[in-house]
Amino acid sequence: MATALWVRLIRHHRTAREAVEPCTRHDPEEALAEACRKLDLSRPLWLDKNQREWDEFGQTRFLPDAFMEHVDFDRLEIEFIDPDAKKKHSRDPRNA
Repeated sequence: MATALWVRLIRHHRTAREAVEPCTRHDPEEALAEACRKLDLSRPLWLDKNQREWDEFGQTRFLPDAFMEHVDFDRLEIEFIDPDAKKKHSRDPRNA
């Protein structure tokens, strides 16, 4: 399976709608634009905060004020999915 961008619309702490688009880690904005088109949304503003979160964690979220028009959800979350990536092992014994 190839790498992908997982896009989730969250309303009242639940996933209301979601989409998955092929994506590279270094260029998520094109996949985000395609996912927004499929979900019938305007594209959110990609701010420096989003770029920092994406670079560090491979995920970020957009609140309603990141959109130019009114949206009916609490936040939009995006996450990079790489099924071939090695899982990080936690040193916390509760995660054993």
